[in-house]
Amino acid sequence: MYKLILTAILILLLPANSQAEKRDIFVIPVKGEISAATQRTLKKGLEEARTAKADFVIIHINTYGGAVDAADSMRSALLRYEIPTAAFIDNQAVSAGALISIACDSIYMRTGSTIGAATVVNQSGEPMPDKYQSFMRAMMRSTAQANGRNPLVAEAMVDPSVIVPGFDDSTKVLSFTMEEAIENGYCEGKAESLDEVAAMITEGDIYKIEKQRVTALDKIISFFLKPFIQGLLLMLIIGGIYFEMQSPGIGFPSAAALLGAILYFSPLYLEGMAENWELIVFILGILLIMAEIFVIPGFGVAGISGIILTVTGLSFAMIDNDLFYMKGEYNFLVIIKPLSIVLLSGFSSLVLSIWLAGRLIPGRSFSALALNTKLDSGKGYVSVDGSLDHLTGKIGTAQSSMRPSGKIEIEGKWYEATMEIGMAVKGDKLVVTRSAGGRLYCEHLPQ
Repeated sequence: MYKLILTAILILLLPANSQAEKRDIFVIPVKGEISAATQRTLKKGLEEARTAKADFVIIHINTYGGAVDAADSMRSALLRYEIPTAAFIDNQAVSAGALISIACDSIYMRTGSTIGAATVVNQSGEPMPDKYQSFMRAMMRSTAQANGRNPLVAEAMVDPSVIVPGFDDSTKVLSFTMEEAIENGYCEGKAESLDEVAAMITEGDIYKIEKQRVTALDKIISFFLKPFIQGLLLMLIIGGIYFEMQSPGIGFPSAAALLGAILYFSPLYLEGMAENWELIVFILGILLIMAEIFVIPGFGVAGISGIILTVTGLSFAMIDNDLFYMKGEYNFLVIIKPLSIVLLSGFSSLVLSIWLAGRLIPGRSFSALALNTKLDSGKGYVSVDGSLDHLTGKIGTAQSSMRPSGKIEIEGKWYEATMEIGMAVKGDKLVVTRSAGGRLYCEHLPQ
């Protein structure tokens, strides 16, 4: 009897215990080039995991790196995150990917995957100057220390001159295979799938995996946050302004520039990267440029100020302002890439616009820089001609009041003329008495 009662109690309690031990795991993908779009995906995923009250978050990583500023923002978010995080390196965690992985509480790697090679390079793959490497070394070192990993190893992933005991080759930046990462404390274990990672971080408890859902709107916003697309939008903005200068008025070029500005700023504003002051600075810069072109003669303070403000607004809109001002001081390194994109896109757009204008609007490419007014002789303009003696004795008609100088028409052409004696009114018949210095001298016809 007692055995039956005990069995019944166990049957009733078992589902409750199983349910209590169940762990919710939220998976966030970090794949492809690290950029503002990737940063947005991680930020949104961390918020969703918090809302879902997940017990663990797995960052599913496969990347060769990307923008340092975006990676810095992502690692800061992970270091401050209150839910335990685990990085699952599915194939590669190179450069910025290594920084993001080290920011997680634990790291798991698939067989054949690698982590490291975090040297900062330019678009051509060449290492950047030491001040950039110093910034990256500091980030890698502090991130490793925050999670109890060897900071010297993290620095060696950036600087080939850093020697790590046990590694003889100090001529190349450090990268780890899965086995080497485990041996040196940069990987908690081998995992071939998300399920294996989940089993290890839950220590055998029952778990449920939920993957981040990416909506169509998310994909659209992420698309417009890609550096290449931002560069094209910048070219559209600048090109539209240039063509509008060639044909003043509100037309298609203005509409194209406005559309480019909306598509450029909207995703950045929605993500909290672009702030109100950056929009105001950009608009004020455009207004100053327009005022310089259409209102103020020449090109001076207003035009130069407008260009500076426009570039400033476009550049700062690309960066997270929290990264620009950290630990009580300004970090100007994060502005280098956005500024380069703006200047390069602006220059390319200007060159392309001039070339297209020369094809589509012949003779208008530099029309704002040259005087195109024609001095037509039919409108009374004549060149200074010293050989007007052949007109002596000719009869002409005054085309303006001559008190004593004015215009006279002789045989369909207009000339500068001066009365020898007295004055004349328009329509009077006059006779040329002489010429001197390209000017005719006249008298009234005898009555």
